[in-house]
Amino acid sequence: MPNEAQTAILTRPVGRNEVLATRLHAAGWQVRAWPALSIEPLAAGPEGIPLPGDFDLAVFVSGNAAAQYLEQLRALGMAAWPSSCIAAAVGPATAARLRQSGQLDTQCAIVHPGAEAPRHDSEALWELLAARGPIPRRVLLVRGTAGRDWLAEQLHGHGASVRLHAVYRRVPARWEADALAQLGRWAADAHYPTWLLTSGESIDAVRANVARAATETWWDACRFIVTHPRLVDRLALSDASARRAVRVCAPAEDAIFNAFVSA
Repeated sequence: MPNEAQTAILTRPVGRNEVLATRLHAAGWQVRAWPALSIEPLAAGPEGIPLPGDFDLAVFVSGNAAAQYLEQLRALGMAAWPSSCIAAAVGPATAARLRQSGQLDTQCAIVHPGAEAPRHDSEALWELLAARGPIPRRVLLVRGTAGRDWLAEQLHGHGASVRLHAVYRRVPARWEADALAQLGRWAADAHYPTWLLTSGESIDAVRANVARAATETWWDACRFIVTHPRLVDRLALSDASARRAVRVCAPAEDAIFNAFVSA
């Protein structure tokens, strides 16, 4: 059995783990890609799909939000993003999804924390928006069905009219028998993998699966990489020394990879 620093469990949604898995394999890690959540696109509600031309600012809280909303616009036949609407993203990965879509040309501004920023979250994006000057009056906030309302509250508190548009829901995955059996073998062998966990919902879903195959004591002894300080408490580790072993990094591929190989 390899030592505990050589097994990585990647829990991001399908399609988000492959590049990191390849890099970790090349660095000598065993890797399991076990998504914690399934992403289910949502149809537009009774109000229909909000169009970016009706807003001064469109905020995307995740890459999934960007991808699903742009797909909705493509289905309507809208090929180009209007230059009158500034796009904003919580981090460079989400901004890249917007650029790679081909629907935003180089003249369209995308406001987002840079790769070097210490945080990629709503607070970091808010600091950038506030520093730009007056907050745009008409704001579209594209998100999933669940999430923090902090950024919407800040925008509203500074005079913006904010429309929330949910484009997907996250559904906890129930892992197959072979994954549960592997967890049981690791627990029996006192082998402790390193988990990548990127949201509170994914932590809850993973813990529900782990509880079907292993003990809380085993969970506490595992290693964890999380992409925001808030997630440390969500892990619900009972041992203070276990909490100190959690590594926090930015939600960018290089930062996550470096967190694994330096753990």
